Amino acid sequence: MFSFFKKKITVHPATETSYNNAANTAIADTPASAATSEATSSTAITATVMPAERPRASWMARLGQGLRRTGQSLSTVFTGTKIDDDLYEELETALLMADAGVQATEYLLKDLKQRVKDSGTTEPSAVKALLATSIAELLKPLEKPLTIGAHKPTIIMVAGVNGAGKTTSIGKLTRHLSDNGASVLLAAADTFRAAAREQLAVWATRNTVEIVSQEGGDPASVSFDAVTAGRARGKDVVLVDTAGRLPTQLHLMEELKKIKRVLQKAEPTGPHEVLLVIDGNTGQNALAQVKAFDETLGLTGLIVTKLDGTAKGGVLAAIALWGQSGATAGGAAVPVYFIGVGEALEDLETFNAQEFAEALLG
Repeated sequence: MFSFFKKKITVHPATETSYNNAANTAIADTPASAATSEATSSTAITATVMPAERPRASWMARLGQGLRRTGQSLSTVFTGTKIDDDLYEELETALLMADAGVQATEYLLKDLKQRVKDSGTTEPSAVKALLATSIAELLKPLEKPLTIGAHKPTIIMVAGVNGAGKTTSIGKLTRHLSDNGASVLLAAADTFRAAAREQLAVWATRNTVEIVSQEGGDPASVSFDAVTAGRARGKDVVLVDTAGRLPTQLHLMEELKKIKRVLQKAEPTGPHEVLLVIDGNTGQNALAQVKAFDETLGLTGLIVTKLDGTAKGGVLAAIALWGQSGATAGGAAVPVYFIGVGEALEDLETFNAQEFAEALLG
């Protein structure tokens, strides 16, 4: 769920900002006009955003509802009277059906058996809690806040296949950032899909933010212009929407590389975040997408969408295990910054490993 914050403004040196559900948020506040941004750069103030009460329990209820099928399937395993091979076989089947994949399933079963042995647990119902702990610990490296403020503007490049909910997620992320005090500029670099520019423009209007677009323009050119404009207007964040594509569309993947290269020319330290939006309904195919896009772009984070009743959720265990292998472009797990359970604005929230594990187990 998106949470709304009460703002308390204080003057202090500009600091790096983390967006998570526990920490206060600081956003550098500079004038929007290019004419005044340079004159005030040495006296910039920051806005400290104090979190109001957040109905996280309501979010947990929606997440649990979204993962209810997996939760019911896994919970049924622990209704027996003893812990034996049959229980572990049923659990193996349930984890595979939840899209955890073979390797993650084997990892979790081995870890669970060790926990059962170490704790001396004899009741199947108690094994469920041990499994929740095992899953949460596996997913913990994916739990990392999105950081804004170390660079101004922070350049965020967003990729994803068609239908994953990329542009919608950008709209929701824009609202999340804006609600936390950040000024956002959108770049409509998805010139490949019909009406993509118009769709992003709708989100810009809803969020009352500026957008840079060119009808039929080159995606890399739009991206460059957006970064230039973002810097001139003193924006905190430039969000670049790229064209949706499959990893097998090599010519389009090359275009993504070009966009990243051009962003680096516009801002040598950028892009500061390269996010991939994945559809939670696509199972192990989501892992294949993460691997392919990471190889091409070097991903820094994920947004997982559509965990809304048909998605099984176990693929995050596979993604976490893959991250532990050191096979990622960055040599570490690619974090999940946000997860979504529906189309509504409040259906996108920061990822918490323990919450997700509990929801996964019903």
